[in-house]
Amino acid sequence: MHAVTRSRSASAITATGMKQEQIKTLIDALAASDLAELEYSENGSTLRLVKLAALGAAPVARTPAVARKAAKRTVEEAAAPAPAGDECLAPLHGVVHLQPAPGEPPFVQAGQAVEAGQMLCVIEAMKMFNEVRADRAGAVRQVLVQSGQEVEAGQPLFRFE
Repeated sequence: MHAVTRSRSASAITATGMKQEQIKTLIDALAASDLAELEYSENGSTLRLVKLAALGAAPVARTPAVARKAAKRTVEEAAAPAPAGDECLAPLHGVVHLQPAPGEPPFVQAGQAVEAGQMLCVIEAMKMFNEVRADRAGAVRQVLVQSGQEVEAGQPLFRFE
């Protein structure tokens, strides 16, 4: 199972103080290079970009985003339909949240059927929340992470039947 993510953004300045245009330039530079990973530090803040293709996953194009509550920007993944028994991989490094807020029920549970586009979890990275959605219908066989756990790009989050 591959993921489709959405980010929420409110401003042209990120929580790190970097301008969105600056981040976009870094993303474009990484995409155009043979590098698999790029880390950039400025004013005590660090931005780490990783090409998912280098991890064996389908490439993802991202639009920089910063704030928790704001307009949504779609980040689409170019991927073929996933075969049965596949896994949903983390599209980026961050902290996974399995429910919308503490004390609320999780987005999905083991044994639950999901529809294409249904939210599976949220990954928080650089003070932005990236929605991870199912790219096809199926059933969650196993949740492989815990809420609050730090995950790496390409790490399996869910296993599907």
